[in-house]
Amino acid sequence: MDLTTWLSLVVICFLGAISPGPSLAVILRLTLSQSPLHGAVAAVAHGFGISLWALFTMQGLALLVTQYPNVFYVMSLTGGVYLAWLGIQSIRFAGRHSDAEVQGTTVSYWEAARDGALIALMNPKAALFFLALFSQFIRPDMEIMLTLSLWTTVFLIDTLWYVLVAMLLAGGPVLRYLRGNQIWVDRGMGVLLVILGLSIFLR
Repeated sequence: MDLTTWLSLVVICFLGAISPGPSLAVILRLTLSQSPLHGAVAAVAHGFGISLWALFTMQGLALLVTQYPNVFYVMSLTGGVYLAWLGIQSIRFAGRHSDAEVQGTTVSYWEAARDGALIALMNPKAALFFLALFSQFIRPDMEIMLTLSLWTTVFLIDTLWYVLVAMLLAGGPVLRYLRGNQIWVDRGMGVLLVILGLSIFLR
């Protein structure tokens, strides 16, 4: 893979990562309700989830999504239910800085990682995205080093972007303002997640 092709891959992956969507909403929710470190942990797990879709695509497994529409449909519905559940939780517990006030314990880093990974893995559109993206240079006899470089590129771009989002809020005036108005931020984020989840059922 030449440098020009690789740079085009970087640009497209970056544009895909920064586009607003459920992933950004979930990572912001964890950052605001828990801590920037929780958001960063979720970002790393999300990067692994997205890069798994990239790996599946390179191995041909993503073709199942296009060849068997029912698989895509079931995965989409599952993701929609999960998003709606997260949104309802955000609305129910709006204004509480952590789940400690609700369950007696804070959200663990493991739970933050789980949410980050699931929001990526329950998005079968990622398979279609990488299928289109990689089609220009994937070959049946593709070398392992090329596969590794593509996987690493996808993982790093996605992870670094969301870690940056979480860390930029760490201790800054934006975070203080959002936490000062957290009840409305939580409600707004919850409504957004519910809408994103239910919109899948309306397609």
